[in-house]
Amino acid sequence: MLRSIAKSMRQPPAAEPPRASSAGRRSTDEEDLDLIDRVAAGDVRAFEALYRAYHPRLTRFLSSMTARRPIVEESLNDTMLVVWRRAGTFNRQSKLSTWIFAIAYRTACKAMRWQEAPADEPNLDERAGEGAGPERLTSDRETRLALLRAMQLLSHEQRNVLVLTYFHDLPYADIAEIMDCPVDTVKTRAFHGRRRLRALLTGEAGDWL
Repeated sequence: MLRSIAKSMRQPPAAEPPRASSAGRRSTDEEDLDLIDRVAAGDVRAFEALYRAYHPRLTRFLSSMTARRPIVEESLNDTMLVVWRRAGTFNRQSKLSTWIFAIAYRTACKAMRWQEAPADEPNLDERAGEGAGPERLTSDRETRLALLRAMQLLSHEQRNVLVLTYFHDLPYADIAEIMDCPVDTVKTRAFHGRRRLRALLTGEAGDWL
């Protein structure tokens, strides 16, 4: 399944966040709300904790939008700067993660100006499953590369919907808020994105969708 393949391909952070024992740990919704309230009150330690929690997730998301590392890093930092400055405007009508991802999406779109070059292929060998034999490693790598190449041929809208769905496990309602479009539009983009991937992929890869 595409979702299981996506999980195996999730990329490590492109840049190191501030060091701390809890760096990279995914926060809960309750913890998120506590942190954003403290950030809104000007608590720098709370902001650092929020940064550590979201740095890996935002890096994976932004890296799926563009292979240009400077854009990823700039967009991530700009996103968190907006979070710091506008924490008091978060109205709790959605999850904090949805709000932050929406900021990241708009920030990255502006930075790229929708004119990016084809994405580079990430180093998949380092993320291959431990204990797998040479034949399995070769097969897995070729399969992942085929998916990455095919994903780059989708429109930005289709690719981002599939990334948010399969790489970040977000429901269509959250994706619609992030991309600022109706849920039906998200469903349509997902449908056409999967259909085009089926046409682009052959053999085993086509069976994932």
